Amino acid sequence: MLKKYLTNSKNINSFSKKYISYLQNVFNSLDFKKLDDLEREFLKIRARNSTIFSIGNGGASATSMTLANDVGFDILKKTKKKGFRIVNLCDNNSIITAIANDVGYEKIFIEQLKLHYKKNDALIIFSASGNSKNILNAAKWIREKKGKVFSIVGFDGGKIKKYSDICLHFKSQKNEYGPVEDCQLIVNHILAHWFQKIFKK
Repeated sequence: MLKKYLTNSKNINSFSKKYISYLQNVFNSLDFKKLDDLEREFLKIRARNSTIFSIGNGGASATSMTLANDVGFDILKKTKKKGFRIVNLCDNNSIITAIANDVGYEKIFIEQLKLHYKKNDALIIFSASGNSKNILNAAKWIREKKGKVFSIVGFDGGKIKKYSDICLHFKSQKNEYGPVEDCQLIVNHILAHWFQKIFKK
């Protein structure tokens, strides 16, 4: 779809309008009831002082880092109320490269979870394809420990859907990463602003 828009656009102005229109269509493919479900689970996790671990690869890894700030520290800063305990497992390059070098890149998240996971913690996954081995390994491990798995994915949803307690799926063209990553970041900001609102009451 984006390739078609690029081919048919004479300038960046024209392409940007088509891109935004397409992005809106991708976002509207979401089952919005899943946002209600995700909100409820986040609030339960916060109430019991459990931790949400966030992960992703590439651009999704950057969004997982942003979530830890926006739905963690930023809520504490702006509401003066208890925020969410969110730990991003993409932050520590020393740990990631050590695990990747010593036991394999497909284990960079699961090995960290073995160190830090406690009963009733949860995992949130940002992925376009939903098929990366490192996220699948992490999700399977969390499920074995009876923890909750949330995913925010694109394309056809991938294999991660069947390991997710809640899956926010943006139906999109395979290999078009930009729109999926845009939608994931929008979800991050929706959560951040919504929780700021309800915690200020």
